Amino acid sequence: MNPKHIAQDYLLYVDGVSVSFDGFKALNSLSLLVKPGEMRAIIGPNGAGKTTMMDVITGKTRPDSGTVVFNQTVDLTKHDEATIANLGIGRKFQKPTVIEPLTVFENLELALAGKRGVFAALTHRLNADEQARIDEILELIRLTDQRDNQSGALSHGQKQWLEIGMLLISEPKLLLVDEPAAGMTDEETMRTAELLKEINKTRTVVVVEHDMDFIRALNTKVTVLHEGRVLAEGSLDTVQQNQQVIDVYLGR
Repeated sequence: MNPKHIAQDYLLYVDGVSVSFDGFKALNSLSLLVKPGEMRAIIGPNGAGKTTMMDVITGKTRPDSGTVVFNQTVDLTKHDEATIANLGIGRKFQKPTVIEPLTVFENLELALAGKRGVFAALTHRLNADEQARIDEILELIRLTDQRDNQSGALSHGQKQWLEIGMLLISEPKLLLVDEPAAGMTDEETMRTAELLKEINKTRTVVVVEHDMDFIRALNTKVTVLHEGRVLAEGSLDTVQQNQQVIDVYLGR
């Protein structure tokens, strides 16, 4: 499909995407539409294709067939991971990748510097706008009081928030977040839901998660994947009452 013919109200357009690994169909004609400013939660059993879907959107995996279009005009299947990140798609993996010996502030400074390299980034003098941007992110992720502390001393939840902050520095249009609540305390889980809802006020967010309490706190549309395709969509209450969803996922 020509990207120019795609409906104007989708930021992410995934249509008929299939991916096979050694004969196993990780994605099986997957179609998914996400509007600008939307928050979407993706759930499903292990092996449903959630990670492969994220890999395809971010250029880590090339689909065997199908269409993946971002911002109505960009065919993501033709670009590599670095280009896609620069186009405005940020991905947060399940395990935080902060640089633990550096302070919280230095990690954000490094993210702001992008391709400058660690030494150049940390010796670069921040201008007033850059300083203000980091301060704004620190406040959003609730780590202002930790700004000068080593990142390795943060709790698991705080490291997750810092990594989200590092992604936000580059102003992505679409934020993909992989199992943010894994390993968090109940309080951290709820704070993370609040953080993502706050972020969603200014950008589109897609969250892959297993924790149903967390999904409920997001209060958003849910897509259920099974065997590489969409099984059901709707509110959490709607999909929880779907007999097929109960059989393949929630009833286990």
